[in-house]
Amino acid sequence: MSPFIAVLNGPNLNLLGQRQPEVYGHDTLADVEKLCADTAERFGLEVRCRQSNHEGELLDVVHQWRTEAAGFVVNAGALTHTSVALRDALVTITSPLMEVHISNVHARESFRHHSYLSDIASGVIVGCGIQGYAFAIERLAALRER
Repeated sequence: MSPFIAVLNGPNLNLLGQRQPEVYGHDTLADVEKLCADTAERFGLEVRCRQSNHEGELLDVVHQWRTEAAGFVVNAGALTHTSVALRDALVTITSPLMEVHISNVHARESFRHHSYLSDIASGVIVGCGIQGYAFAIERLAALRER
């Protein structure tokens, strides 16, 4: 079994391609997951993807994978700006964390400008569309090579 990258998506990301396409584009969550799998495969890695609209479910996944995953790619959606609980769970992971946002959160409403995750992340990628997920996996692969 190859090492895996955990890809976590928070609330409303199941509606990618339908919800505010002018902000998030027309790609779907299935497109994101395929892009992640294809990118990881280039580096001999696998991905395990999880999306939930429920904070507690995401916490449980972090707890389950916190010592197993070779890295985490997290788009926590609105939980980025509200969840100390998710931050506290992610602080316990033993591998690098990449924070991803499809839109440029800094060009949006002021409440989106603060992240509870950025200061614990190895990198933050914003405004690159779903390509940001590929960038995050490429960066995690580079960190593994060190």
